[in-house]
Amino acid sequence: MLKFSIILTFILFSCKHSTQENIIPNIESTDIISVPSYFGVLPQPTYNIATKEGIELGKKLFFDPILSSNNQVSCGTCHLPEFAFAEPNTIFSTKGVSKKELHRHTPALLNLAWHNGFFWDGGATSLEAQAFGPITHADEMNQNLRELVLELKKNNQYVDLFKKAFPSDTISSQKIAFALSQFQRSIISAKSKYDSYLKLKDSTVFSLLEWKGYKLFLLKCESCHKEPFLTDFSYNNNGLDSTFTDITHEELFKGRYRITLDLKDLGKYKTPSLRNIMLTAPYMHDGRLSNIDDVLEHYSQKIKKSPTLDVFLTNKISLSMEEKNNLKAFLNTLTDL
Repeated sequence: MLKFSIILTFILFSCKHSTQENIIPNIESTDIISVPSYFGVLPQPTYNIATKEGIELGKKLFFDPILSSNNQVSCGTCHLPEFAFAEPNTIFSTKGVSKKELHRHTPALLNLAWHNGFFWDGGATSLEAQAFGPITHADEMNQNLRELVLELKKNNQYVDLFKKAFPSDTISSQKIAFALSQFQRSIISAKSKYDSYLKLKDSTVFSLLEWKGYKLFLLKCESCHKEPFLTDFSYNNNGLDSTFTDITHEELFKGRYRITLDLKDLGKYKTPSLRNIMLTAPYMHDGRLSNIDDVLEHYSQKIKKSPTLDVFLTNKISLSMEEKNNLKAFLNTLTDL
């Protein structure tokens, strides 16, 4: 949703807490959100446990442009379900209220319940806090939260939906964030050919090319893209740049450093999951690599060295043309069917 990362300390969260169709799951499930056993238990904050009603409200809000100041931009405007909730073929989105270019590529939204940092540099530590960033950012949805609440209170359908989803009759910005977070936690990617292999542990699920690609992936890629989520949920410098001196746009180009102010984090960005990767081009935090061939060529030949470069990339990842084709065959198995 948000390409600009903001450290969010909202009054709404300073209080009282103790603590496309093939991708959106069936929320009629007995367990509300169904996940495969190899994912483990679905993480949820104790103050915002998902309910069917909460997910349904969050889904409606996610696709409703009422969240924006001009009532023309929704979360789903940039996060398209048929593309793993990413925005394909666009380096920097211009779909926000201001129509200005944003400076981060729109990320996919998949298996977010297991993540502990949001935005490309981890500027928010929960989905609940993250939700306010795109809604209030001047170049995205540019919404005044108080005005949004008043607008929703005038909508009888939303009054009814909030009443069903939460114990209180009151519509608040906090509950808007809770509902959006419940819906986003319900977006589970676990229906690919790769998942069939994880369930059966039967290599015949794959073609020979796919199997060779999988074995190569385990050898050369899995250090950062760990199974089964295909991300390490961390931040890495993958050799896109050798210097990080650009301080424009609130130091966006310094990576996670702008959040931690730790020099060890210069040039580090969140490791994206490879699930549905073939749907989400262009690639990297700034969309600079237009297709998967460019990505493989980057890791094979174009790694730029810097003090914070990931240790596994110091010698590049040598890939022959045959190996690249095998890897692409495997990456295609990560698309939800």
